[in-house]
Amino acid sequence: MSKHCLFCRIISREVASDIVAENDDCLAFKDADPQAPFHVLVVPKKHISSLNDVDDAQTAGALALMAAQVAREGGVADSGYRTVINTNGNGGQSVFHLHVHVLGGRKLTWPPG
Repeated sequence: MSKHCLFCRIISREVASDIVAENDDCLAFKDADPQAPFHVLVVPKKHISSLNDVDDAQTAGALALMAAQVAREGGVADSGYRTVINTNGNGGQSVFHLHVHVLGGRKLTWPPG
């Protein structure tokens, strides 16, 4: 954990957040600035700066499984949802703790931006 990382501070409950799911590997919480009616972030509990730094399939799998779980529990799985991982500056990453955006609740357009 990094004491300077916002998501690490959410994981440690130092910063309040609306948590929707948790297991041994991941935490999911509502995005503070939602870009869709349903917008949840899924983060690994261990600090990993970006997708470039993932070195095991368990972490990637745990993130994907929780993303699908929160979509089902949030009622957007059947109508459809989008998962997004922004990586580094040009990829749109603004918090350097790996996270998966799970967006749904409306028709999402392409290209995204």
